[in-house]
Amino acid sequence: MRDSTADLARHGAGGVGRFTVLYDQGCRLCCTARRWLDTRAQLVPLEFIAAGSAAARRRFPDLDHDATLQDLTVVADTGEVYAGDGAWLACLWAIAGYRELADTLARPHLRPVARRVVAAAAAVREHTRDGGYGEGDDGEDCAGDRCR
Repeated sequence: MRDSTADLARHGAGGVGRFTVLYDQGCRLCCTARRWLDTRAQLVPLEFIAAGSAAARRRFPDLDHDATLQDLTVVADTGEVYAGDGAWLACLWAIAGYRELADTLARPHLRPVARRVVAAAAAVREHTRDGGYGEGDDGEDCAGDRCR
């Protein structure tokens, strides 16, 4: 899997019409982030598919689906694949009001911050919304800021 974060930062994704986000359904961080992202106004539409699922395997047969379960993966309709920090940046870049922040965070030393920005925004939303988003504790599933 190729991380094309630099292309995204240079607006190489300008021709993107849609992102498909492969997220781990067993990870509370991923599920909470998914719900938050899905509620935001999207400049680039986000479609969410469970990583490693039959649907993901059919749609993207050439991806390493075991790797998509290790960290967030975003596939652009142009064929670009963003994994890890690049995937979190792609999600921020797709959301109205967050594109400038995504461009700033695309700097190499700031890339890991993108995951934390999404997680923090999703956590605030979760704690201020009736009923919350998730169930239980993510505990070991998201230890070390990585899924599983």
